[in-house]
Amino acid sequence: MKGKKIMAGMVSVIAAFTLSACSGNNDETTPEENQDKEMEMESGSDEHMEMDHSGSGEVPENLTVAENSTYEVGSKAIITSDHMKGMKGAEATIVGAYNTTVYTVSYTPTNGGERVENHKWVIHEEIADAGEEPLEPGTEVTIDASHMEGMDGVTAVIDSAKETTVYMVDYMPTTGGEKVTNHKWVTESELSPVE
Repeated sequence: MKGKKIMAGMVSVIAAFTLSACSGNNDETTPEENQDKEMEMESGSDEHMEMDHSGSGEVPENLTVAENSTYEVGSKAIITSDHMKGMKGAEATIVGAYNTTVYTVSYTPTNGGERVENHKWVIHEEIADAGEEPLEPGTEVTIDASHMEGMDGVTAVIDSAKETTVYMVDYMPTTGGEKVTNHKWVTESELSPVE
C-alpha cells in the first residue's frame, strides 16, 4: 500500500513537470515571430516601421522635374529595394520624377528614439540651407523633411551622396495592407521594368 502511494506521488510530480514544460511561458515566440524578428534584424533596424509610408505629394518648390526620365509619370515599374516591409517586388506607379542629389544620412531622432544609420533617402532640396552644390559625405546638416517620426529639424551626418533621378511612387505592399501613396523616395537604380 505504501509503495502504491509513493508511486502515485512520483507519477503526479512527473506529470506536473511535463505539463509545465509543455505550457511554456509568455516570453517564448512562435517560429513565425522568430522569422519576422530575424528579417527585421537582417534589414539593419526596424526604423522604417515608423516611416510615413504615404505622403502628401508635396515636393520642395526648387526641385527639378526630370525630363525624359527612364520611368515616365503614370508608367509602371517594379521596386527592387527593401526600405520597408512589403516594398521589394511591389509594382509601383510613377507619380513624379525629379533630378537631384540623394543622400543616405545617419541621425538621432528628435523624439529620443534609437540612432538611425544610413537612412535612404533624403534629397538635396530637403536639407536646410544646402546651397547649390552637392554636399560631401561627412557633412553635418539639418533635415527639412518628415519621412519618419523625429526626423524633421534633426541634425544628421551625410553618409553618401549620388546624383540621380528620384521617383515618388504609389504601390500596394506585397505583404498586404493599405495602398502606399506618394512614397518618397525611390532612386532609378531601385526600379526595374515591368515584364
